[in-house]
Amino acid sequence: MTSNKLIRSLLLLVLLPIYSFAESILVKDTAPEVYIVEKGDTLWGISNMYLDKPWQWPELWRTNTYITNPHLIYPGDELRLVKNEKGETVLEVTRESAKPEIRLSPEGTKSLKEPNAIPALPWSVIKPYVENEMIMSQQVYDRYPYILGDQEGAVRYATDNLVLGKAARRSKENLSIVRKQNELFDMDGNFIGLQVRYLAKAKLVDTDLDDQALIKILEAKLEVKRGDKIIPVTTNEPDDVVIVAAEEQLGYIIDDLEQHNLLGKYNVVVLDLGSDQVSAGTIMGIYSQGPRIVDGKQPKYEGESDMIRSAFNKGDEISQPALKVGEVLVFKTFDTASYALITESAKVIKRGMIVAKP
Repeated sequence: MTSNKLIRSLLLLVLLPIYSFAESILVKDTAPEVYIVEKGDTLWGISNMYLDKPWQWPELWRTNTYITNPHLIYPGDELRLVKNEKGETVLEVTRESAKPEIRLSPEGTKSLKEPNAIPALPWSVIKPYVENEMIMSQQVYDRYPYILGDQEGAVRYATDNLVLGKAARRSKENLSIVRKQNELFDMDGNFIGLQVRYLAKAKLVDTDLDDQALIKILEAKLEVKRGDKIIPVTTNEPDDVVIVAAEEQLGYIIDDLEQHNLLGKYNVVVLDLGSDQVSAGTIMGIYSQGPRIVDGKQPKYEGESDMIRSAFNKGDEISQPALKVGEVLVFKTFDTASYALITESAKVIKRGMIVAKP
């Protein structure tokens, strides 16, 4: 974190009142008394079924000594709401002894397959927004090889086209073709990385070329152009995601995936928080702070034009409290920034809004 950003964050924590809701656990009136976990369920979906604040999911299990990790539940588990001796609503689970499945290999040998816990996040919902999208430094981006052209002299390429590129170092890996979409800056104007757009899958074609590589484009999502970068395929889904609420982290919405000015529920935003500050599964509140108010003879907003009276209307500058207007769920992190999905929004979400403890 830069010194300017650290100072800004400390000032916000000390000076800026951030209003959210109390942390009492309230089970939804519509929550089922009994639910059987099904294949295709996600932890995020089930916790939303029971709670307005899904990050409180582990608290529902607080008296259950049988479940050591409430983030690991399995198809077939029976979830049941009950009252404990203190009158609190808690969750119990009935689980059949996990019987491993027997799998046969093509050679006919038998092996045991342990049952899989349901995934934490709805990757099938998130993937269409961010299929292989990423954030990287300018230095890393510049280091990758790039598309040179093709035998037809074309400038745009699509699925099944053969193109010539600079030789890739790791010739055996599956490849992606990407393009710089835009530059990312934090709220102090510091450059923090490039937002990179995924274009197509690709594979190398065996040739005897030394300094170039013949590449076949596969499943192009967008048109490929000369100069587009050739990179190794990256993994989309992180392992061991745990849904947690942010605590001391504080940052800003600095951009979004499609460069829209006005955002709402299920849009993807970029946060100025890197992988050393948040992880996939972190839930954060979105807070909006109104313009500062100059408390003079006639209260005015800071910057409100009134050239004639401005000299006579000096007064104290009052910072308004930051009020909660939504929530985001972090699902992909990079060194200097992260992607998050807006899961709730009570008003239009914009660049510069604060993200903090929900």
